[in-house]
Amino acid sequence: MTKTNTLAGARGDAPLRTAIKAARAAGQIIMEKYHHPVKARAKGFRDLVTEADIAAQEAIVALLTESFPSHAILAEENLGSLDELGEYTWIVDPLDGTTNYAFRLPVFSISIALAHREEPILGVVYDPTRDHLFHAELGQGAFLNDKPLGVAKRGELIGTLLAFDWARDPQIRESVLRIVNHLAPQVGTIRALGSASLAPCYVAAGWLDAYLHAHLSPWDAAAATVIVREAGGQASDFEGKPWSLDSVRFLAASSALHSRLVALVAEAL
Repeated sequence: MTKTNTLAGARGDAPLRTAIKAARAAGQIIMEKYHHPVKARAKGFRDLVTEADIAAQEAIVALLTESFPSHAILAEENLGSLDELGEYTWIVDPLDGTTNYAFRLPVFSISIALAHREEPILGVVYDPTRDHLFHAELGQGAFLNDKPLGVAKRGELIGTLLAFDWARDPQIRESVLRIVNHLAPQVGTIRALGSASLAPCYVAAGWLDAYLHAHLSPWDAAAATVIVREAGGQASDFEGKPWSLDSVRFLAASSALHSRLVALVAEAL
């Protein structure tokens, strides 16, 4: 029996059911605002926030707090910190891919994870433009709209499809370029998608063979990590160590390719 099977909210709510409800509620808010002029502001260098981010986070937090009042919450828009984790902590990115959203590029997602003593045990990632609901619980498998997921089995790099995304910091971008330049001759092709929560779910679905990012926050990768692992893949840092909430670099890959990609990234850096 998994931890989440023995965990019930204030009214007997199941964590997965609540997370899915919250993700869909946030998705509805995001899509309603998507069809109106986007009001965005810079909250940092190459870092946008919109009204949709704030409204979606408020909706998610309200539902989680109502069902699980004793749980801590760590969310992207200035709520909680890694120093304030509880026995159970919800980790929320209300709109991952805000730049895509602001530019009307329909590749973005909502990410909600539950961690038990810093270990992610549940993940939900929702793409409201396609109604793709990815979810997983520790030991229970990974699913897309209730259909089981499994990573790709391709073992030869030359036939693979990889993805990455840009970091904001110029020096980190230079390291990403070194990695991409080193990988490009050895793989099939490489894409940049713009949603660090959604792209690893494509690895879990077998649509991508791997995804890497040189600088992520916990809310970017916590949910996707559970989904990738439960689909039979690996989620690690660039050195191959299992991804954790304090990891910065992120690599999601099929188990058939993971060790080879770790070696190639090391060569590039």
